[in-house]
Amino acid sequence: MDTAPLFADLADGPEASACVWAIARDGVKIRVGGWTEGAKGTVLIFNGRTEYIEKYGRVASDFAAAGFATATCDWRGQGLADRVATDRNLGHVKEFLDYQKDVAAFIEAVRELGFPEPFHLIGHSMGGAIGLRAVIEGLPVEKVVFSGPMFGIGAVKTLGPIAVMLLEGAHVFGMGLSYAPATNRKAYILKQSFDGNSLTNDADTYQWLQSHVLADSRLGLGGPSMNWLREAKREIDFLESIDQVPCPTLAMVGTDDTIIVRDNVLSYTAKWTSGRAEMIEGARHEPMMETPAIRGIFMEKALAHFEAS
Repeated sequence: MDTAPLFADLADGPEASACVWAIARDGVKIRVGGWTEGAKGTVLIFNGRTEYIEKYGRVASDFAAAGFATATCDWRGQGLADRVATDRNLGHVKEFLDYQKDVAAFIEAVRELGFPEPFHLIGHSMGGAIGLRAVIEGLPVEKVVFSGPMFGIGAVKTLGPIAVMLLEGAHVFGMGLSYAPATNRKAYILKQSFDGNSLTNDADTYQWLQSHVLADSRLGLGGPSMNWLREAKREIDFLESIDQVPCPTLAMVGTDDTIIVRDNVLSYTAKWTSGRAEMIEGARHEPMMETPAIRGIFMEKALAHFEAS
């Protein structure tokens, strides 16, 4: 594996780090990296749409203080990974299952880099959907935490049958590479001011995230393609059919999260013998990027879950 850049000044994470390029089995290059010291094991973060390794540097510092290493990646189509559309600002994937190819390359790279086991998983937003399928297909993790998992997309649910018609129509008429309605090529974090944002209540963190994209535009990503939305909807429909997960699972969702479908998270986890869901009062979509108080609640619950016997 070739060494890849990790922007330590942007990440603000622990000192010991590693970052490499990994090649998925279809030839797509992704970036895998993180912070390597942790006697208790490694937290694998499956991050969300538009995200990238450096975003989780401060979270890694929290886990390092508790004895855990942290590893994450740039999924195909975002961060420094290969784009799968000509427009590099378009959030696009051909099939949602392609992300599982990235998962396999990610795990192989993490093991070659010597990240300590056992592994635990945090799946945030889109990474929650990717992670749920990966777990039922044998992802080698002992425990799982979902953070605002994409077990439903708020805007798609609101439109109901109209959304299905739009997505299928875009596919039939060759408009799969069009931006989804109300989105464009500009990154949300730059076009949306802090006031009224859907991600966090913490102004300092919001400014920190903006600084990443301003420092290196490759870390930014615009809206999703119509094909990405269609594929995400199809994957969510599949995930709804999962009756059990093979390891202890905790899902945490903010009471003020308007991006995902909270009811789906509750109904999914209610079916799982080893699963449960908890609401975090006042949190928006990204509890790990929230105010110190809210972020502290999330981290405390996640660590207690990972360390429980």
